[in-house]
Amino acid sequence: MAEIVLNVEVRERTGTGGARDARRAGMVPGVLYGGDKDPVAIAVKANEFRKALFTGKLLGHLVTLKYGKESQPVIAKDVQMHPVSDEPWHFDLYRVDVHQQIKIAVPVHFINHDEAPGLKRGGALNVALHDVLLSCAADQIPEDLVVDLTGLDIGSAIRVSDLKLPANVEAAIDLDTVIATVTGVSAQADEDDAADAAASEEAVAADEAEAAADAASEEGGEA
Repeated sequence: MAEIVLNVEVRERTGTGGARDARRAGMVPGVLYGGDKDPVAIAVKANEFRKALFTGKLLGHLVTLKYGKESQPVIAKDVQMHPVSDEPWHFDLYRVDVHQQIKIAVPVHFINHDEAPGLKRGGALNVALHDVLLSCAADQIPEDLVVDLTGLDIGSAIRVSDLKLPANVEAAIDLDTVIATVTGVSAQADEDDAADAAASEEAVAADEAEAAADAASEEGGEA
């Protein structure tokens, strides 16, 4: 069962004004939605919410929402942070049944960089996906997905099909999707050069278009 418990209060006011009032009262505003019930504006004491968030077991995990004597399982779907203070600013919780089948993005972590021959020889790990969408029961969401880089050389690619998923957990995207590749320095340089060349061509095209527009404007003025 969930390890995190969020004691919530129901907010009487909704919208920007209600959220502002909650923050002034030392709380983090949020919304509870999902299931066959209407969305509910809620709030959690800021210190309790920060504590839960910084455990790393809140976002994307099954947690228990508690309101008075009532409790229910929920998934923390999104947490917005203030762009300056980096404090929790707003959150979304989603109602679920403990055994309900859901789709959720789970982060990917890479280990044993020092055991990858390609990286030892100066190659680079290019990560295409930082998380992978999975299908599983709400109470069986993996903490993370670990990719072992041991033995990977330049030219190697890690695909979704290479992931070792727990029992009863399936990928919800194409198994052939590339998660990361190990490329050589020259290959990375070629990619960078190609990107620079494309940007340069776009700049030249823009300059030519601007010059043509100016010329047309001048001709129109003379006429």
